Amino acid sequence: MTDIFLTHAPEVRANYYPEHTLEQLQALDTVRLNDSPTLLSLDELVERADGCRIIVAGREAAAPAELFERLPQLAAICRVAVDIRNIDVNAANKHGVLVTRATPGFDTSVSEWVIGVMIDLARGISCAAADYWQGKAPKIVMGRELRGATLGIVGYGFIGRRLAEIARLLQMRVLVSDPMVAIDEPGVEQVSFDHLVQTADYVVCLAPAVEQTQNLFRREVFQAMRRDAFFINASRGELVDERDLLEALDHKLIAGCALDVGRALDQMPSSGLASHPRVIATPHIGGLTPEASQHQAMDTVRQVKALLAGQVPAGAVNLQHATRACSIFGLQQ
Repeated sequence: MTDIFLTHAPEVRANYYPEHTLEQLQALDTVRLNDSPTLLSLDELVERADGCRIIVAGREAAAPAELFERLPQLAAICRVAVDIRNIDVNAANKHGVLVTRATPGFDTSVSEWVIGVMIDLARGISCAAADYWQGKAPKIVMGRELRGATLGIVGYGFIGRRLAEIARLLQMRVLVSDPMVAIDEPGVEQVSFDHLVQTADYVVCLAPAVEQTQNLFRREVFQAMRRDAFFINASRGELVDERDLLEALDHKLIAGCALDVGRALDQMPSSGLASHPRVIATPHIGGLTPEASQHQAMDTVRQVKALLAGQVPAGAVNLQHATRACSIFGLQQ
């Protein structure tokens, strides 16, 4: 018997691990559920996962070195997300624990969020609605069409490709800056980062959060943008210098921005930015749709099923160091 611990709190589970997917996980082995309404501390996580061979972990569940030291029976952590930065993979290697990640399933979901906030920014929908909710008469302003506007995508990965596809259908001009790829697609122009930020009506940050992109969007970038341009971040908060963005908004260096991510807890937009009158902010829900949640949750079901069958699961990131997992599950390195 290989007990599995699912870290998702009940409210989180409702959004990110659908009931019918949980039933499929429970059909594989005994699953312990997290009954805490709040994020588990390390001590609480260790207590609840004690004796389990597998942890199926949400993105909010950190796995520092101490976790591996205190759970000697743990053989695998299956992350219900692409991002594994809060899992100490080196410590997992030291203890022979396998780490897996889910594949992205939120390309359409996040792309539709970006399209939605572009329309909102261009037409003042949120501002008008907020005025009406407060019993005020909204200001009537001239809107802008997406058709014919220039979309600048920084980072041409899974989401960037899907966003470009939708934007072309809307008859937008699409510029892309990504030094890691060579783009040869009709209707997509690959340009330098500087050219993109100086040209685009909408600058969308979709670059990965790595050391090289830390504070990629900072004062000189916002100063280089057109004053009628909008900045949109659907990647990670670490890519933006928040003080510089706030300064750009205060001094009207840009027309406004939309944020689904930031440097607050669980990658949420920071309150100082989210409350700014020229910002549209959402609580990291760009990828929160049933289709996207189902995709990543099912990835972990398939990973656990593979492990229990003695097979290397898709999404394994450290198989060559996972000696304990290989021994327990009979995996071939």
